[in-house]
Amino acid sequence: MKFASLLSRSGRKSHRKWRRQAFRFLLFVVGTGLAVPAVIVLCLRWVPPPTSAFMVMHHFERLTSSQEVPPVRYTWVSRDQISPYMALAVLASEDQRFPEHRGFDFIAIRQAMEQNTRSTRLRGASTLSQQTAKNLFLWGGRSYLRKGIEAWLTLYLELLWPKGRILEVYLNIAEFGNGIYGVHAASAHFFNKKPDQLTRREAALLAAVLPSPRRLHADRPSSYLQSRVRWIQTNMNRLGGTRFVDRIWAQPGHG
Repeated sequence: MKFASLLSRSGRKSHRKWRRQAFRFLLFVVGTGLAVPAVIVLCLRWVPPPTSAFMVMHHFERLTSSQEVPPVRYTWVSRDQISPYMALAVLASEDQRFPEHRGFDFIAIRQAMEQNTRSTRLRGASTLSQQTAKNLFLWGGRSYLRKGIEAWLTLYLELLWPKGRILEVYLNIAEFGNGIYGVHAASAHFFNKKPDQLTRREAALLAAVLPSPRRLHADRPSSYLQSRVRWIQTNMNRLGGTRFVDRIWAQPGHG
């Protein structure tokens, strides 16, 4: 009886020890999962991203595809080397409430949900912050897993970066054409210009291709793209012109 009791107590102690070890391991995994992305995001507040997840996937596609895939073109430029029209056009096209929200535009989400219940053509409601998190760290497509990680990373961006940094990084990593990443590569490829030389219309043309950069072409605008350009230019005026961008750059914490 004593021997059986000792075995029982020994078994319970072993089980409790195993549970403690498992709990510590889980805490370590969760803590690492929270800390590592936060450190990377914090570093990228000041360091230009050398690449992005979308660029890495493009490199992989180029290596594995049986069809010809153009190389990645990407050169980082600071915000003072980018035309204010370009920043304004992207905001007018993609996220007009960018200065007001904290990563998620719940008004746009509600409107998208209402429209999607009435139409088979799905409308998105991703903010510029969400798109930056996705392009920089994640992959394309629609899945609850990706959206969940995207939301978590968006919170980090909004917490650790000023709005101006989010806008600056987005302008540098957004895809404007097949293999054309960032406003420097886009302005050189489509207009043979530096990004600070873009006109108001050229900026609107580049912003207009963002929903589908491999189907739409800024240098060969279709009638659909032309209509998007007119809509974007109208919104650029409605936002108050480049003063709208100046207020974002002037927010504390940029640079």
